Amino acid sequence: MAENREEILANFQGITAIEDVAEAIYHLEEANWDLLAAINRVMPQDGNSSSQQTEDTHDVEMIDDDISVITPKTHPPDREDSNQASTSSPRNSSSDMVELQVHCNNKIHEIKMSGVATVSDLKKRLESVCGVPVCRQQISGLGGSRATSSAALGSLGLAPNAVLRLKAADQLMADDEMAERLTTSYILRIKHDEKEYTLTYPGTKTVQEVKNDIYSLTDIPARHQVWTGWPTVTGLDDTVLAMVGLDLPQHQLTVKRAPSNNKKEYERIILESSDSENSSIEEIEDSGDVFTGEDDMFVDLVHPERLQPLMSDHVEDEALGCIEFAQRFRTRYGPNTPNFFEGTLQDAIKEACLKPAKERKLLGLYLHHEQSVLSNVFCAQLLGCEAVLQTLATNFIVYGWDLTHPDNNNMLLNSVANALGPVASMTIRSIPMDRLPALVIIMRVRSNTEIYSVINGNVGVSELLGGLMEALERFAAQRDHDARLERERDARQRVKREQDEAYQRSLEADRAKEEIKKQQELERNQELERAESERQLEEARKEAARSAAAARVPAEPAAASDVARIRVRLPPPHHHLLERRFQPHDTLQALLDFLASKGYPQENYKVISSWPRRDLTTESHSSTLKALKLYPQETVMLEER
Repeated sequence: MAENREEILANFQGITAIEDVAEAIYHLEEANWDLLAAINRVMPQDGNSSSQQTEDTHDVEMIDDDISVITPKTHPPDREDSNQASTSSPRNSSSDMVELQVHCNNKIHEIKMSGVATVSDLKKRLESVCGVPVCRQQISGLGGSRATSSAALGSLGLAPNAVLRLKAADQLMADDEMAERLTTSYILRIKHDEKEYTLTYPGTKTVQEVKNDIYSLTDIPARHQVWTGWPTVTGLDDTVLAMVGLDLPQHQLTVKRAPSNNKKEYERIILESSDSENSSIEEIEDSGDVFTGEDDMFVDLVHPERLQPLMSDHVEDEALGCIEFAQRFRTRYGPNTPNFFEGTLQDAIKEACLKPAKERKLLGLYLHHEQSVLSNVFCAQLLGCEAVLQTLATNFIVYGWDLTHPDNNNMLLNSVANALGPVASMTIRSIPMDRLPALVIIMRVRSNTEIYSVINGNVGVSELLGGLMEALERFAAQRDHDARLERERDARQRVKREQDEAYQRSLEADRAKEEIKKQQELERNQELERAESERQLEEARKEAARSAAAARVPAEPAAASDVARIRVRLPPPHHHLLERRFQPHDTLQALLDFLASKGYPQENYKVISSWPRRDLTTESHSSTLKALKLYPQETVMLEER
């Protein structure tokens, strides 16, 4: 019963002409979702029992044992006529008096109002009795989301002397604040499946209008939308965004489709595809029952337009053809479909099979054929099964292709032959059309990418899941084996790489040492060359100084009595003496130049007289030897400074 509640609700509304969904659900809940009992509550027939009404008013026709469509033999009476015909029905009880006990500020107020009075009328009455303005009233116990402003009190299913609790909101919204909220733009970020929509609305937009807009974006009717993120507000759908209490500047919401009956979808798809299978809607209508235009189920099921093929004829680009297939498949069969890979078959094989073992997946090649009678059942019931979708999404890369047109068929066979070899191409070519659609499972086995199994379209959900799980078990074992081999290979490569790196580091260290050694040797040679150059320069300078000093030394006189004989005792380790004859009137400079010519310049050596001991280099260099008492002979000593 719970699985067919949407159909029961649609049939109930079509028969009773009750447009208010909340009111219709109320009557069905009161009848425990017994459609005939709920219809008898709203439209009883005078003088007839419930069983007679059932026999005289409606027939139940079963279509494929899945969907019950109730077709009235006579047109349902108008709601106003029904109200006049019987005042004892629950529908007409709304005109009775409704007695309420309202608790407000520790006081109990007894309120009596007509059942046809609306919730808005009740709020005005409470404002006059309790003194709480309508805009500040917070009422509990009135029926939840059914208590919209226009809902009649009799339709809320309130118990006799129902107890309501009324309290005032904490703050009264000022008029200028209300005006500001009504003119504020609200940004709603609405997430649906993998997509997110960013919509901007003024504060005067109602929640129901937002839901209608989402229907145009997601193809989810407002009555099938399940939301999270709306604040808890009484009569939410009729409330403007300014009064809902949304977060500013943005408010996050999530919407999804309410769980639906898969069999209903299956019947809808079968009827949609009837034109492509040369069947007509008239064949269904000729079954003996008449479907009225007011039946929502009939309108929901029948779409006489010819379906768009999943792939264009003569596809020239494989990637574009695959993308087109994925988009049209999702458009035809809804969001509960596999997430098809968009690209070439070679790209899909790389994505699934040619990755490292721990990242690999199985490749599921879905082969579709429009002329196969199994296509719609396989797509809607098997590929739309939640367990199948979850298994494919977690473990597979799914690639889809339409084999209907011969050119597209040949393109896929060529791609399979190029990617997997001629045997795989022959395997796909040998699948008969009456076994299509098919799911070809491809996996990586012992360094080869090959077809593991083919699941044909003439299977059930359990067989499909069994085939997938069998392939997963084999794939998991092979993947673990390959992962182990990869880890061992990586370990060997890592050891080899570490050894190579250690060898390279050793080479680099040796090269660095050699470079340092060469640099030190170069620097040492450069230092030696510099020192040698400096030494040579110094020797050249000294030689030049000796030459200059020798040029200044006067000529040595001949041995005679009137000469000054000067002996020079050289410093250690020399043990010999220098002897030279000078004229008595020669100056001390002549003696110093003589010593400099022999390599003993005065800047490095001192000339010391023996008695009295004195440093002759401190005397006037222009003094004569005779004046310095170095005449007629004297022995002097050289000392290093």
